[in-house]
Amino acid sequence: MLLDTASLYFRAYFGVPESVKAPDGTPVNAVRGLLDFIARLVQDHHPDDLVACMDFDWRPQWRVDLIPSYKAHRVAEEAPAGSPEPDEEEIPDTLSPQVPVIEDVLDALGIARIGAAGYEADDVIGTLTAQAGGPVDIVTGDRDLFQLVDDRRGIRILYPLKGVGTLQITDEALLREKYGVDGPGYAELALLRGDPSDGLPGVPGIGEKTAAKLLATYGDLAGIMAAADDTASKVTPAQRKRLLEARPYLAVAPKVVKVATDVPVPAVDHTLPAEPADPERLEALAAQWGLGGALQRLLVTLRR
Repeated sequence: MLLDTASLYFRAYFGVPESVKAPDGTPVNAVRGLLDFIARLVQDHHPDDLVACMDFDWRPQWRVDLIPSYKAHRVAEEAPAGSPEPDEEEIPDTLSPQVPVIEDVLDALGIARIGAAGYEADDVIGTLTAQAGGPVDIVTGDRDLFQLVDDRRGIRILYPLKGVGTLQITDEALLREKYGVDGPGYAELALLRGDPSDGLPGVPGIGEKTAAKLLATYGDLAGIMAAADDTASKVTPAQRKRLLEARPYLAVAPKVVKVATDVPVPAVDHTLPAEPADPERLEALAAQWGLGGALQRLLVTLRR
């Protein structure tokens, strides 16, 4: 089981009241909410291995170089030119201080936490999925990862609809029913229609339904562009004009939209721990941050 950790702690932050606080008054709603999410996921799905995948760079420069608008609207402060540090993401003021606490608690629990410099959590998930020898459940609220769905390999997306108690089990049948594409086709559907939440412009005038029809007719993006170049094809004049005008964008968008599968991830033990890796540290964190019942529920679940 691979967790898109930021996606889940954002959901926890907005789903758990900010009145949930540590003894010193610091909000810990995202911390406690995430611990409850993990407990519920382990309880319901019984993974052998669990990895909390992290954004070491939420807006990699190599993606921005290809599409400058990529996530640009979410930048709170740009990093100085040449800095190895990523741009600062716009995050609620009371969530930012909780992220290091989440990292400390996961480490003390012994839950594997993996990121890679210059890459997003999506890329870590893509790489670990490519390396996996068995079925993989990916837990994320980000539809971009639908591109990894592969029934043959047992790769599913568990997409939270309400907390993590109600999950959309996303397999190839669901993708075909909702979007008319398979996993790899979803990435091409996304880049054609665009995604305002990620600053991807898409092809003007080509929405989700039109993109799905084009992919169904011509197979993939290369087939669509070949048809656009062929005046004898059944691509409409308006679609042909839009696709050809968007060629520079379509030439680079696949590299931006498709998750990397060859990220240099560290070799760590992914096994779900039955006992905390550092009980004393965990006890100190529990006392400092008032983790209470959420942490205890997770510990009980891990020991089962």
